[in-house]
Amino acid sequence: MSLKNYFENAKGFGVISAADKEGHVDSAVYSRPHVMDDGTIAFIMNDRLIHHNLQSNPRAAYLFREGNEGFKGKRLHLLKVREEKDSELLAQLKRRVYPEGKASEGPKFLVFFSIEKELPLIGPGEEQA
Repeated sequence: MSLKNYFENAKGFGVISAADKEGHVDSAVYSRPHVMDDGTIAFIMNDRLIHHNLQSNPRAAYLFREGNEGFKGKRLHLLKVREEKDSELLAQLKRRVYPEGKASEGPKFLVFFSIEKELPLIGPGEEQA
């Protein structure tokens, strides 16, 4: 199954983690990524700590756990390739519609990543040297 199909259909819980240039790590709950036609994935981000960390360190990890039980899902090792601020594409990709006054304030960023490695939720997923 392609990642595009997987993330369009899978229900679950996602967490993204990123460290700043000094190695201080933050993790945050994030929705499923948007899988783009060029193979990159994108997340819509507020200007908070994860986004801040990505300005000095382009690497991140995303963990997605399917459903409410068990240990099925994916781990993605990511490399930031670009970002857009308050773009038209970002507006098109938004999944949530907030009631007036409930949306978070401030700029939004559409952050694109290449996938360096894809692993299952648990287990090594590949031969270890």
